[in-house]
Formats: sequence, C-alpha cells, structure tokens
Amino acid sequence: MPLTVLLVDDEPLVRAGLRAVLEAQPDITVVGEAADGAAVVPLVRELRPDVVAMDVRMPLLDGIEATRAVLRGAEQPPKILVITTFENDEYVYGALRAGADGFLLKRARPEEIVHAVRLVAAGESLLFPAAVRKLAAEYGSSAARAALERAALTEREGQVLRLMARGLSNAEIAADLVVGTETVKSHVSAVLTKLGARDRTQAVIAAYESGFVAPA
Repeated sequence: MPLTVLLVDDEPLVRAGLRAVLEAQPDITVVGEAADGAAVVPLVRELRPDVVAMDVRMPLLDGIEATRAVLRGAEQPPKILVITTFENDEYVYGALRAGADGFLLKRARPEEIVHAVRLVAAGESLLFPAAVRKLAAEYGSSAARAALERAALTEREGQVLRLMARGLSNAEIAADLVVGTETVKSHVSAVLTKLGARDRTQAVIAAYESGFVAPA
C-alpha cells in the first residue's frame, strides 16, 4: 500500500510543488489538500492519511494548534511533518512540542522532501537538526530535569536516548551498540514509557530540555 499524504499550506504554489514531487514516487499518494489548519481535523477523519505535511504559519489556525487538534481528535493520528521557511523558527519547536514528528524546509530538494515523508511515516528516526536542538536546550527547566531524574533510566536506556537524540534509527543504534534491532526496540519502548513520551520526538525534546543531552 502506498503512503498517503495530506498537504496543508496556505500557499497554493507550495502545495502544488509538494504534490508534484510526492506523486512522482510510486509509493506515495497525495490524498487531499487544505489551505489552513482549521480544515485539518475533518480531513484527517475522512481521508485517514499516513502523514500530514503542514505549514506552521497559517492565517486562521497555525500548525501548532492544528497539531494539537489532530492528536486530540483522531483515534489513530497520522504522523505530522511540519513545513517551515526557517529552521530556527520557534513555531517549529512549538509544533514539535505539541506532538509533530519532524519538520521540512520549504526550500528542501525533491529527494529531501520524499525522504522526510518516508522517515516520519516509518517513525524510527528523527528530523531534528542543530537549530532545533539549540531551541530545545534554551527551553530547559528544573521541572524537565526533575522529570528525567524520576524516569530513572538504566545506563543502557540512557545510551539509547542519546543516540535517538542524534537522529539515529533503530538499525543504526543497534549497529552502534552491537546489539540486535529487537533489543533496541525494547529499550526505545522502555525509554518512552518511563518518560511518558508519545513518540521519539517527545523523548528527545525531554532529553534536551532536561540537559541530559547537550546540543552539539
């Protein structure tokens, strides 16, 4: 089955460009479009896309609030890929904290766009560049540090979290630690459970905000 994508951006040219790039791939289908975040929830319910590629800055409902609405309103929410002009945009970080799974620059090359959609759909690695890591560290707090301490990660779970924060996939973490991928999946699951994180992105945000991992 092809990956299905919903495009959400108030610029028709951006939507047209993304559609052309994605539909050139045999394994990706664009199932719908919207010009504002306010239209996202009903479209997600109707179309059940695997990935929502969504602008962060829109006139009626921005990508942050639209992300929250999707995650509240869908029993099986899609992956959310935030589209932005600037990678250090605090709106991007707000969307990631709200539950988005990764981000895509509007100036990205076609192959980067396709890779981003496939990556967030697979859910095993992150689109979390240096600029976003720096923002995460700036949002650090004593509450985040205390929450990380309460999680009481084992030494190996801490190693896995640090490698997750570098954006490594399960297979790459397994190669780095010289263990099997199933073992890594178990450790990742334990990390998410202990941190109370919905997914890898939320776990990595916790790692940076707590100071457990420092931006390079």
